[in-house]
Amino acid sequence: MSTPQATLAVGPSLIDPEWLISTFGLIGILAIVFAESGLLIGLFLPGDSLLFTAGLLVADGRYLHQPLWLVCLLAAVAAVIGDQAGYLFGKRVGPSLFRRPNSRLFKQENVRRADAFFARYGARSIVLARFVPIVRTFTPVIAGVSRMHYRAFVTYSVLGGVLWGTGVTVLGYFLGQISFVASHIELILIAIVLISVLPIGIQLLRSRHRSATASVDATAAPDASGAD
Repeated sequence: MSTPQATLAVGPSLIDPEWLISTFGLIGILAIVFAESGLLIGLFLPGDSLLFTAGLLVADGRYLHQPLWLVCLLAAVAAVIGDQAGYLFGKRVGPSLFRRPNSRLFKQENVRRADAFFARYGARSIVLARFVPIVRTFTPVIAGVSRMHYRAFVTYSVLGGVLWGTGVTVLGYFLGQISFVASHIELILIAIVLISVLPIGIQLLRSRHRSATASVDATAAPDASGAD
């Protein structure tokens, strides 16, 4: 099968769900779900597309030979454990997270975005954030920073982990049994990679636009003062 070579032309291997699954198998899926659920290093990993592709490949019998129920169960468990790691990290780090300088992988904007999301939806954000890339990585951390009651956090974390880990995988599984999808699985996997890259691309474009705007404002400020 030539799909891995085709998808490598679309984006880096680390955001190519099929390459990740064919290389690391179920263990790789669980590690990525765990990392993306609460570790800042998992910020740009393809959680949604990875689970969807896992469902497709379970239906297709390619790379993954475990039963669907086991893949869903383990994905949900990995997501919930990842949430706990994020919560404990946020509780320990506390306000210093908001003072951390920007880097290539860490942006204060993402922290503020997750903080606003958490403030708006409260405890429900733990469930809702599961379906929002980037926000789902920071929301457990923000819950820890805000000292959310741990029992409530665990309750919503389990609910969100089960809905996300099971729902997205099952969706991919049943779509993978549709004849059109099965006949064009290579093209669909490439489309999944493109969708995975899209949020990252939008984030980078927004960051560049803000940087360019800030530079223009900084340049215009002395001119304006000089004109006075």
